[in-house]
Amino acid sequence: MLRLALGALVAITLAPTLVFAALVIAGQLSPLAALVSLAAVIAGAAGLAMIWAEDVRLVRRALRAAADPQAAPNSRPPPSLPQMGLLSRDIDRLSRQLAERDAMLSRLLKTDEIIIETLPDPLLVLGEDRAVKRTNRAARTAFDNDIQAVLRQPILRDAIGRALKNDATPVQAEFALAVPIPRDIVATLLTLDPPLPDGGRLILVLSDRTRERALERMRADFVANASHELRTPLASLIGFIDTLRGPARDDPPARDRFLGIMAEQAERMNRLIADLLSLSRVELTEHQPPREPIDPRALTERMLAEMEPRALDRQIRIELSGPEAVPPVLGDADQLMQVLQNLLDNAVKYGKSGGRVRVLVEPVQAGRWPNRPGVLLAVSDDGPGIAKSHLPRLTERFYRVDKGRSRSVGGTGLGLAIVKHVVNRHRGQLVIESEEGKGATFLVWLPAVQEPATPS
Repeated sequence: MLRLALGALVAITLAPTLVFAALVIAGQLSPLAALVSLAAVIAGAAGLAMIWAEDVRLVRRALRAAADPQAAPNSRPPPSLPQMGLLSRDIDRLSRQLAERDAMLSRLLKTDEIIIETLPDPLLVLGEDRAVKRTNRAARTAFDNDIQAVLRQPILRDAIGRALKNDATPVQAEFALAVPIPRDIVATLLTLDPPLPDGGRLILVLSDRTRERALERMRADFVANASHELRTPLASLIGFIDTLRGPARDDPPARDRFLGIMAEQAERMNRLIADLLSLSRVELTEHQPPREPIDPRALTERMLAEMEPRALDRQIRIELSGPEAVPPVLGDADQLMQVLQNLLDNAVKYGKSGGRVRVLVEPVQAGRWPNRPGVLLAVSDDGPGIAKSHLPRLTERFYRVDKGRSRSVGGTGLGLAIVKHVVNRHRGQLVIESEEGKGATFLVWLPAVQEPATPS
């Protein structure tokens, strides 16, 4: 402040000093009178300079307060000079207006954050260099650590390039993701001009159209598969009904035999329709991983208790092995029960009568499985086994190794297709091992629940 006052003092006294000097030189004023007058001018100017410097300091404090809305309000005296007082009041008014505007912007940003975070579709903000600046909750849930892999998709990369070159028109692109499960994605890109403060240049919305595409495929597949598989039992039922109405009308033994066959065919159609509907439900939710922690050991024990009567009918012994305590998995309890039921049902159907079925539940982490914690469910039988040429196609719907035997024991050809889709939904792996004459083993690996890391 002292330097400011000295500068003001020099500026104020410079002109009077020059005037007094000129008057003394011209003989119009005595040196003594000039010195007295100059001293009076300097004294007045010094007081005015101090007042002006203090007012300038107060105005600077007001400007700093206006520039920093977060600063605590300070009580300060008003400037002494009238014009400086008006300037200070104008600055205070501007400061209040800026604070109100900042508060409004803060509310708008908070509202924008809530809207973006709650959007059902994944949203990403990309910079000019295509780096991810921001993601919403849906994007983090859907892609987690795979966002960079998604952005490397050739079709999407090309669409991002076109969007960055074209500021006016939104760009759309459709592409498919193969892992961890097949998904159909529609990407919508909108360029921001000017960019966001953090450098965000492009908004990318990734809409999952897997469900809609699956519905379209399922409608076509259901008609084709159902018509093909239901044709035989329906033809049998129609033929037996015609026979009962005609030649076998008055033949009780034939009528009883035909009615038994008709009941079997009707039950076969019922099982087929139930499996088709079950497969359709699984395919609809395959792209949405389950989030409920499940105890696989307890689930297996419950399923074995339900299967015990059927195993006793064939005099098959079911043995459960593995540790009592295994880590939980994220899963759908009903669908995992369906996996166990289908695998155990196949083992009991095709296993050797009087033999045994071995069930293993144990934690695994390395070897042939992904290098992260998981749980292995294995079902082994001692049946005739399966030739290696059939193994790659076992999970195809309606594929049967021995069609005659499969139909005779009530198989629909959909059990392993259901198992495959359920395992896919759980982000697991299904492996089938078998040799002719040595039985078959079905192994299902499921990822275990990851424990949150403890802060160090």
